[in-house]
Amino acid sequence: MSKIGIISGGGRLPVLIGKNLNKKNYEVMFFVIEDTFDREIYSNHKIILIKLNSIKKIFKTLNEQNIKKIILAGNITRPSLKDINFDFETINFAKKLMLSKKGDNDLLISIKKLFKEQGFEYLDWKEYCEDLFSNENNLTNMQPSKEANLNLEKALKVFKDYGKLDIGQSLIVQNEIVLGLEAAEGTDNLIIRCKDLKKNGDNGVLIKASKYNQSNILDIPTIGSETLSLLIKYDYEGVFIEKNKCIIIDKNETINLANSNKLFISTFEKN
Repeated sequence: MSKIGIISGGGRLPVLIGKNLNKKNYEVMFFVIEDTFDREIYSNHKIILIKLNSIKKIFKTLNEQNIKKIILAGNITRPSLKDINFDFETINFAKKLMLSKKGDNDLLISIKKLFKEQGFEYLDWKEYCEDLFSNENNLTNMQPSKEANLNLEKALKVFKDYGKLDIGQSLIVQNEIVLGLEAAEGTDNLIIRCKDLKKNGDNGVLIKASKYNQSNILDIPTIGSETLSLLIKYDYEGVFIEKNKCIIIDKNETINLANSNKLFISTFEKN
């Protein structure tokens, strides 16, 4: 049985990946980052706590557990030298990469390169977790209206430029007008921010897509019941997600929530 170490940030994604790998006879160990993970999510899993202030210790811990293959998954906040007492090795790395003006995608590629230089192999977990992604055209009883599809067309035209900037993955469009582009605030806050910008007309939609040339190391487009709850609360029509590129956390629960509130979840492919 192969051993895999998942360096785990916040959210459910690391556990979902781990469960899928367990089914495929991988032995999974979770190396969870302190202050970013939910203990309840990991209540039935073996975890080892790690801190971002010492890259050297992370490498040492992985080697002590005889881990050679790793996965990086979950939400990780970019650290600041003002907030954390880094050790010498981490300060050097932070100066070069983590505190530079590089976007998140470039940062994640650099982190992957750093682990490779230390002898760790990165496992492309997507090849083993196909069922976490969606390839159906429509996942819900409701299907997008004509107006919703026009909003999607508008979003995809804008995303051809926006998606190359390594800024965000989500847009809100209503009446074929872009109300908001996701930045550092995240998708949920984007939904909240745009609620007061809506005018009379259609209810507006959320669109989530992967960035062009995205590394897909950590920053996988994701929706879940929390996202759907906000769309329901603020009277949106539904959400479009990129086919085979976006994960639905707690998929059945999220789809049932959409069905019970007459929202759609549909997929698209971008050029």
